[in-house]
Amino acid sequence: MARTAGSNGTRTLESIRKAGLRLIYRQGYEAMSLRQLASEVGIQAGSLYNHISTKQDLLFDLIRVHMEELIDRLDKTLEGVAGPSDKLDAFIRFHVEYHIARKREVFISYSELRSLEPKNYDAIVELRARYERRLIAVLDDGVAAGVFATADTTVAAFGILAMLTGVCTWFKPGGRMTKDEVIAVYTGLVRDGLARDADKPKAISPPPPPPAGGAPGA
Repeated sequence: MARTAGSNGTRTLESIRKAGLRLIYRQGYEAMSLRQLASEVGIQAGSLYNHISTKQDLLFDLIRVHMEELIDRLDKTLEGVAGPSDKLDAFIRFHVEYHIARKREVFISYSELRSLEPKNYDAIVELRARYERRLIAVLDDGVAAGVFATADTTVAAFGILAMLTGVCTWFKPGGRMTKDEVIAVYTGLVRDGLARDADKPKAISPPPPPPAGGAPGA
């Protein structure tokens, strides 16, 4: 992606990125034109090429920056957190909070992956794999320490990520549940799914039905 030197060029580039994010989220990458993008920013279409090389470069840059920031912030979140259980809780909270806050970036990084050219696609898939490996490592440590139980940590990580990322499709600020309540539910689901059999709560048998003809509690 081309870069224009100077503060004005930096501000214009940031405006282009924000406008591109809005347009791609709203109508899709294929439907967005560079002329429309320029109009959204308030510059001539030809001036776009002082800041970006192609529409493909813009899409790749948006997804790449999103993924690199996601990984960097996760690493900072987990830094200093001891023990696989606490790391798992920290990962869940981070993932949900970040994905609620960056709904547009997350949507584009998944829905427009197919629109990337092969070399760009491969680069983004590798960044996604780096993020996934962070969670797999936490699960591996938990299994090794005897606090988690799962037949396959990679499959478990993919399942957890799919569930957590789904929050983008339904969570609404001011809705029935707060963000912290949602995080607590997800944390419980993940923890229960990874619990060893010995740690799982025993099922409580229902009380026997009352005798025929007798009133309940009689």
